[in-house]
Amino acid sequence: MRMILFVVLLLVAGVARAQEKDADTSKAKKAITVPAGFTKQLDVVYTKVGDWDGRMDIYTPPKVSKPTPVIINIHGGGWNHGTKEEQGGFGPFFKAGYAVANIEYRLVQVAKAPGCIEDTRCALIYLIKNAKALNIDIKKIVIMGSSAGGHLALMGGLLENDNRFDTNCPGTERIKVAAIIDKFGITDVWNWGYGLVIHSKSATNWLGTHATDKEFAMTVSPIAYVKKSSPPVFIVHGNADTTVPYQQSVDLHQKLLDTGIKTEFITVDGGKHGNFTPEKTKEINDAILTFLKEVGI
Repeated sequence: MRMILFVVLLLVAGVARAQEKDADTSKAKKAITVPAGFTKQLDVVYTKVGDWDGRMDIYTPPKVSKPTPVIINIHGGGWNHGTKEEQGGFGPFFKAGYAVANIEYRLVQVAKAPGCIEDTRCALIYLIKNAKALNIDIKKIVIMGSSAGGHLALMGGLLENDNRFDTNCPGTERIKVAAIIDKFGITDVWNWGYGLVIHSKSATNWLGTHATDKEFAMTVSPIAYVKKSSPPVFIVHGNADTTVPYQQSVDLHQKLLDTGIKTEFITVDGGKHGNFTPEKTKEINDAILTFLKEVGI
């Protein structure tokens, strides 16, 4: 009996250590190295919702004679995990002279849909309102994200002047991004939650009381907002992705083409849900920068 108890205690201790290790790993911060002359502002509060502070890290290049373009970066994580501190890889954008705003948003544990869309819009509006102080060009705002962050980037940009999710941050007349970078993002929330390929618990959890409401799910689905005035969209997706179906990006790309919107779609052959090779990542980053130049950013 004592031996069994001893073994059980060892197992419990092992699980506890493993959980602690996982917790530490989940909080690992990426080291962001900024070029000489760049200004770094961490944890800038862009909105407040009750007791929650929406924060962003802003990296701006040295002030020159004219405002600079800015990349808004949004982390992924199924709307239920992830932090801005886990993000990195901004070097190519810094080198090209872009400012970067790396944002966080309310996860599902704090707010169900459409909470994180509201936060994304607030971050965009904050940058527009503070563009002069930050020396950023409001005509050259790029919004970018991966996975759930890709979904939020698409929503933030495709909504344009549709203010339905701007109740926490009113008062901006013109909201227009110059381009959207969508990395394997969710484009049709209803299909992701209840489609034939994947039944996503993340989608149903995020939708909350609207989990069976297709009409509502489409109001938080980027593909429903594509129109002739939509900004250019760059898409990248692995065709072996088992988390967000590759078809989600195929469908969005086709709708953009049918609507006459400039778009580029890179398929990573055999690629899963991100974690591409360093060589492929560099290729994608180079393609993104080329795309941005083509659209005048």
